[in-house]
Amino acid sequence: MTPETISFIDLRPGEDDAAVRGAIERVLASGWFVLGPEVEAFEAEFAAASGAAHCIGVGNGTDAISLLLRAIGVGNGDEVIVPAMTAAYTGLAVLLAGATPVFADVDPETLTLAPDACEAAITHRTVAIVPVHLYGQPANMPALHAIAERRSLAIVEDCCQAHLATCAGRPVGIFGRGGAFSFYPTKNLGALGDGGAVVTNDASIATRIRRLRNGGQINRYVHDDAGVNSRLDELQAAVLRARLPLLPRWTARRRTLAADYRRLLGVGDRTAYGRDHQPENGRTVCPLTQRDDGHVYHLFVVRTSERDALQAHLTASGVGTLVHYPVPLTRQPAFAAVPRVRGANERPLSPTFCPVAERAAQEILSLPLHPRLADTDVERIGAAVNSFQKGHILA
Repeated sequence: MTPETISFIDLRPGEDDAAVRGAIERVLASGWFVLGPEVEAFEAEFAAASGAAHCIGVGNGTDAISLLLRAIGVGNGDEVIVPAMTAAYTGLAVLLAGATPVFADVDPETLTLAPDACEAAITHRTVAIVPVHLYGQPANMPALHAIAERRSLAIVEDCCQAHLATCAGRPVGIFGRGGAFSFYPTKNLGALGDGGAVVTNDASIATRIRRLRNGGQINRYVHDDAGVNSRLDELQAAVLRARLPLLPRWTARRRTLAADYRRLLGVGDRTAYGRDHQPENGRTVCPLTQRDDGHVYHLFVVRTSERDALQAHLTASGVGTLVHYPVPLTRQPAFAAVPRVRGANERPLSPTFCPVAERAAQEILSLPLHPRLADTDVERIGAAVNSFQKGHILA
């Protein structure tokens, strides 16, 4: 008898079903659908949950990054450092702000922005750094913050996969000028469509983003800034309000499942992919290192030099997997044509090759991890991965 397939993710409402349906009905009954009381309430609640003074709801995570950059004055002619391993939307957000993304390599054990690579990418045109808390793992914010302070650069955090994450005991999103969040349905805190938010402790930044998200209006039909139309709607805000109280428990469950994976794979917190270490053999499967207890495990990512074979093996075993992300930003066609203005005898703005990101893109695989995943599912997935490592490849 063929075992039931374990899906990579399940987006249907579960324990939150009644609360979500009630939130939808509440909005429908109100007849108010844009920039109303639900958005205002969610902004206050998410700011408190994130340890920030202000929260501004916007249309999506990409806009959250872009508007935050614009609000701090980033624009044409400026360079912004972005890790080479992330979703393309991080780099696209820099372009939307009018600036040039400059890609730096990542740490081989966590795949978050490497501080030494970040500092090496700085030029006289660099104005900001966008660390990405990739897969829910906080970037090395103490080191990156020290670089930013020393070089007089702004930090804008991409927290789109890191709801409630902390770094060195501090909530992500408040290490620099602000943090950008996404509420895309697959996120740890997901809506029923697109949505995003900016958190900041700076009241002037919050005021500017509120204006920019609504077409730059200062009064009805009077537009002081060349803003955009990027507003978190009432329906999504209400759904997020219904789910936010459950997020701490869901986060704890993700951490428990991640610990179970590490136990089952027999690696604890070590990794086979340090700076100089090579895997024992082509079938070695190793999770990324957990550097901080504030990791919220948006994804559980493993590495192997036989990634495609492992994925095929797991598919044949009835386990759904995905790759996040198979193409580093240095290889994305969207950025190939970005103009880079340089003066005479000036070194190139950005490395054309980020070897750690390049290698990782060929080796990473995301295993199922979400709060509704059963303990027995994790046991079965772990057994399937271990059978691959032992060479028991399914035909």
